[in-house]
Amino acid sequence: MTARAALQARLEQGVAALGLTLPVGAAERLLDYQALLERWNAAYNLTAIRDPAEMVTRHLLDSLAILPYVQGETLADLGTGPGLPGIPLAIAAPGRQILLVDSNGKKVRFLREAIRALQLDGVRAVQSRVEDVEGTFDCITARAFASLADMLGWGGHLLAPGGVWLAMKGKAPDEELPGVPSGFAVRGIHALAVPGLDAERSLVVLGRTGD
Repeated sequence: MTARAALQARLEQGVAALGLTLPVGAAERLLDYQALLERWNAAYNLTAIRDPAEMVTRHLLDSLAILPYVQGETLADLGTGPGLPGIPLAIAAPGRQILLVDSNGKKVRFLREAIRALQLDGVRAVQSRVEDVEGTFDCITARAFASLADMLGWGGHLLAPGGVWLAMKGKAPDEELPGVPSGFAVRGIHALAVPGLDAERSLVVLGRTGD
């Protein structure tokens, strides 16, 4: 078995364990993204994960674990880094408009190359601080880049009425819940089982009060 075939088997087994069905060709495109990230990482230090198999688990499957909670026509991925979870979500569930936001210029250069190379329709990347981004989005994803209070303090203006905010965390952030700003409410906290990952993962789902 080639190295790529082994990675594809790991990915497909993980996707099945998550109970997901991906579009035709999505597994190959996810691995194309992983390969691009691995190549750029050598020079740009985009992620601390170096091992390709660990990238499949900690980046691809970790991102895909929240797919059942994603909704709406527009999505903003705040503090996306090298495109996580935004790019895996764009590949696994194409058709929505996705904005990838990061303040790091090197990471945004990588994101733009990934969008071009992978032909990700409807996906764009912007180098910006979260608080300076404009517009509103049906779904916002954020992968543990800050506390819930800070995330919503900086980016709460981006959540459309009726929208859902998906905050990806390690263990359930019980100590952060009292800091959720007024105007927002926790809709649920879900334990995520990421195939192959022996670590706690949780998803905090938030929305606007009154929605």
